Amino acid sequence: MSAFRTSADGLLRYAAGGALAERIAEHIGHSVSASERRSWERSLPVLAQDLADAGLGQVEMLVEYQLPLTSKRIDVVLAGTHPRTAEDSYVVVELKQWSRVESYEGSESLVLVEHAATPRLHPGAQVEDYCEYLADFLGVLAHARNPIAGVAYLHNAVDRDIDELFARRPTEQSRIFTKQRRGQFLDHLRSHLAPGSGAAAADRFLTSSVRPSKHLLSYAAAELKDRSHFTLLGDQRLAYELVLHAVERARNADRKSVVVVAGGPGSGKSVIALSVLGELARQQRSVMHATGSRSFTQTLRRYAGKGSTRLKNLFGYFNSFMTAERNGLDVLICDEAHRIRETSVNRFTPKARRERSRPQIDELLAAARVPVFLLDEHQVVKPGELGNVDVISAHARQLNLDVEVVSLHDQFRCGGSEAYEEWVVDLLGLDGGKPSVWAGDGRFDLRLADSPAEMEAFLAARQAAGETARMSAGYCWPWSDPLPDDSLVPDVRIDGWARPWNVRSDRSVGDAPGSAFWATDPHGFGQVGCVYTAQGFEYEWSGVILGPDLVARDGRLVTQRAESKDPAFRSRKTLSDAEADRLIRNTYKVLMTRGMRGTILYSTDAETRAWLDSLIRVERDLETVYEPSGG
Repeated sequence: MSAFRTSADGLLRYAAGGALAERIAEHIGHSVSASERRSWERSLPVLAQDLADAGLGQVEMLVEYQLPLTSKRIDVVLAGTHPRTAEDSYVVVELKQWSRVESYEGSESLVLVEHAATPRLHPGAQVEDYCEYLADFLGVLAHARNPIAGVAYLHNAVDRDIDELFARRPTEQSRIFTKQRRGQFLDHLRSHLAPGSGAAAADRFLTSSVRPSKHLLSYAAAELKDRSHFTLLGDQRLAYELVLHAVERARNADRKSVVVVAGGPGSGKSVIALSVLGELARQQRSVMHATGSRSFTQTLRRYAGKGSTRLKNLFGYFNSFMTAERNGLDVLICDEAHRIRETSVNRFTPKARRERSRPQIDELLAAARVPVFLLDEHQVVKPGELGNVDVISAHARQLNLDVEVVSLHDQFRCGGSEAYEEWVVDLLGLDGGKPSVWAGDGRFDLRLADSPAEMEAFLAARQAAGETARMSAGYCWPWSDPLPDDSLVPDVRIDGWARPWNVRSDRSVGDAPGSAFWATDPHGFGQVGCVYTAQGFEYEWSGVILGPDLVARDGRLVTQRAESKDPAFRSRKTLSDAEADRLIRNTYKVLMTRGMRGTILYSTDAETRAWLDSLIRVERDLETVYEPSGG
């Protein structure tokens, strides 16, 4: 796991030589802002000097430690031995240069920082979340007698200027110290860390096994019923607290507001949605969860609402609110909000209601006192979908509603690899970038297959080993109804290889599960998923077949809309070439970011295979399976 590692004495030597920021930046391996460098230079030597003054100069400092399976970094993890037990002991330290802080409108979890325009997360809550996440994921902590400790150190502040922070009850994972309390801080450090080398403890921490993450759907029922919750980190926790605060404010001040949460694949949008839903349900607030995806809603009803009709009823669809009472709900959580459509009208809508229809976004805004929208603008894959930050914000402001936007920058899918998601975005030309060579980053495994059979064999081996694996493809083959003998037609044909699409309806066909459960039922392996079935889900290993609708020509990917067999394309006669191009590229962005550990690609086009081969330069045999840091 990634961190810049040195002893406290060693860090002081780097700082004295003026090389500290450069050494950390070299280790992180990506561009670092000037403000980040200044932060390191101003805060880290203060902590190192405190350790030295406490007689703990040989304690190891793991600087900018990257949390496993995420892109989130902790300022410092201290590693050493416990003074009473002589066992490994660890302290998470969140460093803040803040001088003046106050509570945000009386909240215990949100604060206002001097010169900052928007609320921040209480530093005690932030470091407590880090400790909880590490305890959940690191095998080295699973049976430790010494729980990991956490402190927020505001080394520029005195008590009177941050006194409202102390209103939050401290725990061993969330203590706060200021420069005025430096003596107490040194005593606290000595109570958790003994003099002497922390190298062995740091070795075990950095090489620890990583227990499997709590999958969203597997734990949704517990999340809703008894809050054995997912750990929300950083911006995730901030979004969660902002939503709850907006609900409380709307109730107390009779004021309606809108919250928009934007983030890429795996940034935690649905975890936030379920956490908010569970908390508000426990508070007896009227709340519902809605999506525009039948597969996603049906799966949530099966897993999150298991055994409870009442819980299943909390999960609905965007088009369920055409005639809803205005502000009838306290909160409406619109998950996968990039799938909001122009209108809720469909072929089953009665004529009278059709004549009174209005934009779907207006219906959703009207339905609750606090509508919450969670979205990824690069996941618009179907004609008529229009959910994005600008559209939602513009509609809300036309209604004179307050709008709060939270951006989730941290990546939790794709092994926490921001580099891989950026590579995919550049490969597909979605944000103006150019394709680049992927040489690996040690966090995510990207491979190429020479045939679909080779891809399937690799994924089958992962499935047999107890991991989740699925194949998906661009919508470039016809999709037949099941045969009279209740078997699926192998429509996806490539040379001599053929497999069926996933089941089109909710009804199982033979052993194959209904479409809503293709991504979560083990029997989904063996069918090829389409984007509408895969969207919103994740699995450990993802195989993606690039069809003839996206091919490489002259060093870049181009779309061929005529190769698409998607009925949504054909039924929308006004769809421009530019819109089709964007939708096809977004489709592959979705498919290529479903995997949590790795993705294996195959293109039906020879020139595209050769081009991808020139860009993916990771040395390995296909049979060599990526070994994550845990098991």
